[in-house]
Parts: sequence; structure tokens; C-alpha cells
Amino acid sequence: MYAIIKLRGIVGLRPEIKHTLGLLRLHKVNHCAVVEENAYYRGMITVVNAYVGWGEVSEEELEELLTTRGRLEGGKRLTEGYIQEQTPYGTIKELAHALYSGEVAMKDLREYKIKPLFRLHPPRKGHKGIKLAVKQGGELGYHGEKINELLHKMR
Repeated sequence: MYAIIKLRGIVGLRPEIKHTLGLLRLHKVNHCAVVEENAYYRGMITVVNAYVGWGEVSEEELEELLTTRGRLEGGKRLTEGYIQEQTPYGTIKELAHALYSGEVAMKDLREYKIKPLFRLHPPRKGHKGIKLAVKQGGELGYHGEKINELLHKMR
């Protein structure tokens, strides 16, 4: 699974990039979407690469995202009790495993009134830079497995 975090604003943005960010549900800075790995999403990421940081999220980090930043419709926190009562999963860990293994997609969680995106905190100790790519010492573009470190800083 890919985690995509919007890092830059939309001032002066070309309409096709703005539209692609909307399709990814990344409407504001520091929002994160978790999507499956396929050619469709890979093409969308290529279009918005200069405005987002992305990489392969680990199952443990996905569980932490659901625990700390998972929200229900209405802005309420996602809890273990809600997961047990409203979904076929017993715990948040089981839900994270089902998401990671591909049994269920984030967009399918709307059925249980779980929001398909995460509103993250700005990173502790700040960004390295939102104008440079990862290879140049910044935060934009492909992080690989190191996206988990950025997600942890933004928990």
C-alpha cells in the first residue's frame, strides 16, 4: 500500500494537478491518503509528484494511523469499541491487517462511516524542505520505506 501525504499548497496550481489531488482526496496540506498499489494510482502519483511525499506504508504504521488519526463521520475518534460493534473486525489491528493485505480498501470503509483519509499534524522538528525532492534533501517525491518515519513524525 502507498501512503500519500500532501505537503504543498495549491496556489498557482495547474487545473489537472488540482483535479488529480481531488481524486486522491488530498484537499488540504498534511492530509494523508492510503491507497492500494496499482498502475492507476501510480499514474496519479506521477502527476502530483511535485506536491506530495509518498512511499510504501508498513502494517504497523497503518495501525498507528488508524489508532491516532482514524476518524468517523462527524469527526469522532475511531475506537476499538466501534470497530467491534460496527465492523466484522475485532480490533484496529485486525482492520489494519485486512487493509494491508488487500481484503478491504480504504474507500470501502465509508460503508462503516470511517473516513478514508487522515488529517495529520505538522511534523515534529519540522520538514527538511518542501521545495526539494527526497534525493536533494527535501520531503517531496518517493520516500520508499522511509515514509513510515515521516508518518511517525506527523502522528
